[in-house]
Amino acid sequence: MKKLAYLLLFMVSIAVFAACNDDVTYADQVNRERSAINAYIADSGVNVISEDEFRSNNYTTDVSKNEFVLFESSGLYMQIVRKGTGKPIADGENARVLCRYTERNLLTDSVQISNTISPYYYRWVETMSVTNNSGTFSGSFESSSSLMYAFYSTTTIPSGWLAALPYLNFDRYKTADSEIAQVRLIVPHDLGQTNAIQSVYPCLYDITFERGR
Repeated sequence: MKKLAYLLLFMVSIAVFAACNDDVTYADQVNRERSAINAYIADSGVNVISEDEFRSNNYTTDVSKNEFVLFESSGLYMQIVRKGTGKPIADGENARVLCRYTERNLLTDSVQISNTISPYYYRWVETMSVTNNSGTFSGSFESSSSLMYAFYSTTTIPSGWLAALPYLNFDRYKTADSEIAQVRLIVPHDLGQTNAIQSVYPCLYDITFERGR
């Protein structure tokens, strides 16, 4: 009986140690992610502005100064390259939005997906169906034509993408003056796609948003 008791105690100790080890591992992953984001900001000469500055600048960022606004509560960084012509998605409106983008893993500094620079994937225009609920956006990718679905097997839109939508106007190329909204995002893992969430890595996105039909 004593041997059995010791064996059970040993097994419990191993389980507790493993659990603690997992916690440390996740903490290490988060620290590694933060280091990768900080390294990108430093190496790319990013000028981080506060939400107050962003608000006082009429919710714009100065691309000539390489400004990114940091949303403190989420850790998301956003640069509005073009705000876009057209109009915002209205409260209660459901809209189709067409996206072209490049997703770069900041841990490995490698492009993971792109429908802008890859000739093969250029035909895959990402289509989102999104709804504005009092300024909070929700929605999903259309799986039949979704590159994100092809790679990550889910129609879930990364939260980091949705967070950018309230600050943009949405238009189509109707005239020479039409301007399609464009943002750059530094997205921490918990606001990213499913693989980033599971493997704890940040992504840099360059995305254009065009109003669909």
